[in-house]
Amino acid sequence: MEKIKIDIQSLDLFFGKKQVLKNISLLIPEGKITALIGPSGCGKSTLLRSLNRMHDLNSDARLTGKILLDGHNILHGKTNVVQLRRRVGMVFQKPNPFPKTIAENVSYGLKINGLNNKEHVAETVERSLRAAALWDEVKDDLDKSALELSGGQQQRLCIARAVAVEPEVILMDEPCSALDPISTSKVEELMLSLKKDFSLVIVTHNMQQAQRVADFTAFMYLGELIEAGETQQMFQNPRHDLTKNYVEGHFG
Repeated sequence: MEKIKIDIQSLDLFFGKKQVLKNISLLIPEGKITALIGPSGCGKSTLLRSLNRMHDLNSDARLTGKILLDGHNILHGKTNVVQLRRRVGMVFQKPNPFPKTIAENVSYGLKINGLNNKEHVAETVERSLRAAALWDEVKDDLDKSALELSGGQQQRLCIARAVAVEPEVILMDEPCSALDPISTSKVEELMLSLKKDFSLVIVTHNMQQAQRVADFTAFMYLGELIEAGETQQMFQNPRHDLTKNYVEGHFG
């Protein structure tokens, strides 16, 4: 039996009067990669951003239902959102390094959390860059601007930045959509290595990517969760005709 890290229960999300997510219930296991798939506009990224309360930044957003992280409802009014986002990190579709050095990018989260011990920071920078499979490429250039890195390196740097604060969950919103095939392959290898220490939830449009990296896959359509299950079963023997038509490329 898989240990459940996040338990989404009857989640509805509204932007103003428009309902964007409709009665979503989904279990996200610990130490695995869960992929959210579905056509553009189906609510994948909206659901992903709910998992660390990024919709708090939108005054029109209203969430009902529950999102349990280790059994505690993160939608509760008393939740410390800063603490939550330290536990549930985010990597965006487009690499977004800060206009700082490579080392400063990785250590940014430590420093805003008041961790300034130079030795500890240096160790964390190295460990995080190693975890992101980037250390060997940048170890002699840590004082160089992160903006000088290639797109693929920038995305791995953003993953290192997320890893540095030691989250429990890493959310990735189409992390490879802006990358070339070689960089995509490196990020996919990275995802597979990260799951030994983290639970990952990824949004992807790439059906092959979901099959290559995800242990579990959830298919969404028009704001609803159509079905979810082990990735192999979802692609080879989906229970729902809508899922079958999507994974076979009949629409999307």
